Amino acid sequence: MAEVTDADFAAEVIGAQLPVLVEFTADWCPPCRQMGPVLSALAREEGERLKVVQLDVDTNPETTNAYQVLSMPTFMVFRGGEPVKAMVGARAKRRLLEELSEVL
Repeated sequence: MAEVTDADFAAEVIGAQLPVLVEFTADWCPPCRQMGPVLSALAREEGERLKVVQLDVDTNPETTNAYQVLSMPTFMVFRGGEPVKAMVGARAKRRLLEELSEVL
């Protein structure tokens, strides 16, 4: 799973051809660490129709503030350069897939 930064967010997320699931995360966040294996599996299994990336909120404040992220983990789906869905909190892979099906 790729990591994005303030510097490459526009190129990697806004300019992406596929829909992009961004996890706004932090090293100190236990639920964020819990989501790591779930997101890695999702990236492997859905890679042809969904790009999955992480953005560290502590080292990338511009993007974090621009999208008003206050809780971690926050997941945002971007399609065509625009956020189309936001979800807050850890969740099981099945639930995440169900929520993503609405926007993919």
